[in-house]
Amino acid sequence: MGDSHTDKELVRQVQQGDKHSFDLLVLKYQNRIIKLVSRYVHEQSDAMDIAQEAFLKAYRALPNFRGDSAFYTWLYRIAINTAKNHIKSMSRRLPEAHPENADGEPIDIEELQKDIESPENLLLADELKQTILNAMNKLPEDLRVAIMLREVEGLTYEEIAEAMDCPIGTVRSRIFRAREAVDTRLKPLLEH
Repeated sequence: MGDSHTDKELVRQVQQGDKHSFDLLVLKYQNRIIKLVSRYVHEQSDAMDIAQEAFLKAYRALPNFRGDSAFYTWLYRIAINTAKNHIKSMSRRLPEAHPENADGEPIDIEELQKDIESPENLLLADELKQTILNAMNKLPEDLRVAIMLREVEGLTYEEIAEAMDCPIGTVRSRIFRAREAVDTRLKPLLEH
């Protein structure tokens, strides 16, 4: 899909106002960018949000992209900076005061962290993540693209309809069918 066009051609088309060409760049690189960001943040949903933010920043900055470096190299730098900024802002947001539980006793955050990060919970989280990714990869292409654009890229139904060149009703049904297929695969894991 994306490989039939070179990145340079796609970038030029985006700079000329063709949004669809940017969708092709996103589809081509989203998995690599999510993987890259995952090295900085371990929460999959955060990694996806940061990747989406990086693509958004790249899209806004694209008119000024002169092509001195390869598009992916440029996108890679934006993604790393976005991930680092996210980590900085998260560390600033951590409360200074100790939160208290309902009894007025301070909550031991380290203890809480140990509970959350117990081997069983981490294993389940990894298993869930793998199952979701496997389930999404097994979907027919039209369903997979629709759910990725919605869940990973955060596009609206209207934007997806435009990107996939089909009616909104079709987008809704594709996303519904994709979620149903993923849910079916998750059920056995969640019924422990």
